[in-house]
Amino acid sequence: MNVEARIRNDQAHQDAATRACLYLRVSTGRQAESDLSIPDQRRQLTQWSQARTWKIAAEYADLGETATDDNRAEFQRMIERAGDDDHPFDVIVVHSFSRFFRDAFGLEMYVRRLAKHGVRLVSITQELGDDPAQVMMRQIIALFDEYQSRENSKHVLRAMKENARQGFYNGSPLPLGYAVEEVEKRGARIKKKLVVDAVEAETIKLMFRLYRLGDGKSGPIGIKAIASWLNTRGYRTRNGGLFGVGTVHKILTNTVYIGQWIFNRRCAKTLQQKPEGERIVVDVPPIIETGEFEAVQASLKSRDPRVAAPRVVTGPILLTGLTVCASCGGAMTLRTGTSKSGAVHKYYTCSTCARQGKVACKGRSIPMQKLDDLVTEHLYERLFHPARLTAILASVAANRAEKALDVDRRVAGLQTEVTDAEEKLKRLYKMVEDGVTDLDDILKDRLASLKFDRDRAKTALDRIKSHNAAPTAFDSEAIERFGRAMRENITSGDIPFRKAYIQSVVDRIEVDDGVVRIIGDKSTLEQVIAGKAVASGGVRRCVPKWRTRRDSNPWPLPSEGSALSS
Repeated sequence: MNVEARIRNDQAHQDAATRACLYLRVSTGRQAESDLSIPDQRRQLTQWSQARTWKIAAEYADLGETATDDNRAEFQRMIERAGDDDHPFDVIVVHSFSRFFRDAFGLEMYVRRLAKHGVRLVSITQELGDDPAQVMMRQIIALFDEYQSRENSKHVLRAMKENARQGFYNGSPLPLGYAVEEVEKRGARIKKKLVVDAVEAETIKLMFRLYRLGDGKSGPIGIKAIASWLNTRGYRTRNGGLFGVGTVHKILTNTVYIGQWIFNRRCAKTLQQKPEGERIVVDVPPIIETGEFEAVQASLKSRDPRVAAPRVVTGPILLTGLTVCASCGGAMTLRTGTSKSGAVHKYYTCSTCARQGKVACKGRSIPMQKLDDLVTEHLYERLFHPARLTAILASVAANRAEKALDVDRRVAGLQTEVTDAEEKLKRLYKMVEDGVTDLDDILKDRLASLKFDRDRAKTALDRIKSHNAAPTAFDSEAIERFGRAMRENITSGDIPFRKAYIQSVVDRIEVDDGVVRIIGDKSTLEQVIAGKAVASGGVRRCVPKWRTRRDSNPWPLPSEGSALSS
């Protein structure tokens, strides 16, 4: 037997002993449902392997999975199996390299990982060897596959964005409270839109009502309590699971419930938020009123643990987060002491003195029950009395009327500036059109200066108009109703419930020698009476030592706040 015949014999024997693993993949669920591509791949790979007398030892298939990354269940199972000690197969057979990977770096990484275990990757439509020239060709093919994948993604996303602009549903997970309805057919494609699911919508309304008003027994309840309330009463998610804190929070903050479904909000791979300009707002039927939704957002912001410490919002102490020492401005926190008889006494004590000693602040303490009673009785008897509320509102109205005169004068001045600038621009344009003058550099500079002055005046005018809110009128019945509700809510119910109502109108309570000052803002009180939510300023307070040098955002002086009580 000559050398060439012996080589052919050895190759045939080697081929007969080769164990092959078939890998099949389609990119979309629609391709998987059509049941055409996978059977065709399987048929071609099987025939190609049998023609070489390879034994098919395994088969793995990923249905509706992208090849731009390795986040594929069957793919990972195959790779792990290829590295087992029993060496189950010698070669992985694919229709084309793009079925295995559409990322040049990822393809080469896994080719080399398989090579360490003696496993080769073979494409039946792109047969290449292992010499340097053919390895380079495989890498070039991988680069083209990656480029094509990115181009396809770009065009698909463009089409989906246009579909969203027209108000149609693109196939993302449905939010609770909505269902999909087929509205029209364009060729072979069926267009769908979101519609309200009447049963699930009642659950959504219930969540917002629990957060704002509670269940009628304990006042407004938090996100964790809402999840517990729903679970204990048999409410379940669409998939039959229990509600959790994250699920409830996502529902309470989702703008879809006021009719604004956001498409292209984040990148599907990295989950990073995309810029506002790339997002598409799709109009859908609302479930929640806009005013109620905004009130919930303001409440969520004010209760954010990064802004207000959890103990301030839901703690068992009535005036936590409000009471401060008049000397140093430090918070007054709970301290307990035990008498000789064993009785436990609770005090509000200056935290600065307690932590740093009398060098930092002379310190002061006041019995907790005494301060709680003083504040609630004062608010009950004086602030929330109809006559006192009427006087405060009248004072606010008078101050606003005085400021309105200044605003009107400023508006008139800005309108005059805009008119003058526009008249001058018209005259200059007329001179250029009539040929009286040429558009030289000096005239261009003058035109630019006039346009700048006009735009500046317009911007200032728009801003001052938007901030110039119309006064709210209150009748005696509304004031009486508000006062009665507040007197009831600050004296009865659970501590977090009472605390929420006190914090809605009181900024802080200063404890001084022989006097306690209740400080708030009259305009804030007006908004609360009008039923408008007052959001927190958003300064992060629940961060230890965030202002260690006390060189910014100091506590306002007593003169900076308007005392709610005389």
